Amino acid sequence: MSTMKTPRRLLLGLLSAGFLALLLSCGGGGGGGGSGGSIAGFDVGTGSAPAATATGGDSTGTGTGSGSGSGTGSGTGAAGDSGGTGGTGSTGGDAGAGTSTAGNSNTDGSGVGSGGTGVTADAAGIGAADGLGSIILNGLRYDTDSATFTIEDATGLQIGMSARVAGKVDDNFTSGIANQVVSAAELRGAVSNIDVPAGTFVVMGIGVSIDSATVWGDANGLADVKAGSIIQVWGLPGAPGTLRATRIQVSPTVADPLATGAVQSLDKAHKTFMLGQLTVNYGTAVFAGLDESSLANGVVVRARGTTAPVGGVLTATKVQGWYAIPTSDGVAVQLAGVITDFVSRGSFGVLGTPVDATNAQITGGPVGSLGNGVKVEADGFMSGGVLVAKKLRIRNVPGTGGPASFTLIGAIGAYRSPADFRVRGQPVDADAAVFENGTKSDLRNGRKVTVVGDRVVDGVLIAQHVTFSP
Repeated sequence: MSTMKTPRRLLLGLLSAGFLALLLSCGGGGGGGGSGGSIAGFDVGTGSAPAATATGGDSTGTGTGSGSGSGTGSGTGAAGDSGGTGGTGSTGGDAGAGTSTAGNSNTDGSGVGSGGTGVTADAAGIGAADGLGSIILNGLRYDTDSATFTIEDATGLQIGMSARVAGKVDDNFTSGIANQVVSAAELRGAVSNIDVPAGTFVVMGIGVSIDSATVWGDANGLADVKAGSIIQVWGLPGAPGTLRATRIQVSPTVADPLATGAVQSLDKAHKTFMLGQLTVNYGTAVFAGLDESSLANGVVVRARGTTAPVGGVLTATKVQGWYAIPTSDGVAVQLAGVITDFVSRGSFGVLGTPVDATNAQITGGPVGSLGNGVKVEADGFMSGGVLVAKKLRIRNVPGTGGPASFTLIGAIGAYRSPADFRVRGQPVDADAAVFENGTKSDLRNGRKVTVVGDRVVDGVLIAQHVTFSP
């Protein structure tokens, strides 16, 4: 008997040990805020989890993390270039803190892997709206179902308007959720020095240039702009005293002067500064979005007045801080703007923010075309005050041009003909478009479509492609 019991006990012991090991190996998927290849502090879940190990496309890593509160979830390995991730809890919002030791052959310097598993990273996008439905900014579509909108100088957000979107994005910059959308014009005043062939003009001493992506809200082009008339411009500040126009309205509903740019020649004793060739007197101005004490050379501001400049001096009634660009490590940032202070691919500026695109995926043009005056869109994560770009899209090279694309996603309304209908309130001409999942005869009110065009003329998007939704 005893000779039979010993092997049986041994066998039972081995089976028990194996079962326990199996349970422990599955434990990494439970609960928890830990995630390999994600930003510390921005994981969705709370609670705690054992270490999770998974294999990504190009590397293998181990993520560990914990957070406060309670939550449960399941963890999976992220596909792509990063190591695996721990689970995300079902409660807790942004409270969970995760750390990562995941290997990543395409590290961006922020500790964030390129394999995305969800919209989790705190983010800010600054650029021009190149689509509606919800809002498409710098090529990334943000869901705005729960967002608050603050729109100045217009009745609503329209294609080409500069904007700042705050919310969350996935770490591959393919989708986002907005919680705040802010937009205002950059320039309003009398126009002078119009050069149609060069695509330039001046408004109150600030030089403005246009490109193929400039949206004309109520005109056919620069030839329709008349010297001395009041126009309104949305745009992206470039070198001091310059602006790249993203949308132009030649007949604004208000004429109060507005100027935007980087502060120059700040004189705190006399309470003046320069924006290009315009002198701004802020002695009686109220400040919004920044304190007077934080005013400094290089800071981008909007200066508003109620009367036109006299002798090149604008008496400001309000000085506003321009769209705030985050500087905290690990925050996801999208910037669209004109390159300044170019030294190399790894060192240049966009909207006054240092950018390192050494390891970025670059599209839209050859790497050798990068330089001052080139309009780009940069997606990446902040690290030590520098935007470490994962993606860089070249949008316009002076003298060469560049791709322009605008997108509308929504239901057709106010249908009159293929050349006259609206999507998201935006007039569309699709008479010469290519149609997918349907034909021109399928256009009618209520049909859901995606419309893509390459220019907006006299307020109308000229469609190249129309795709019908199922």
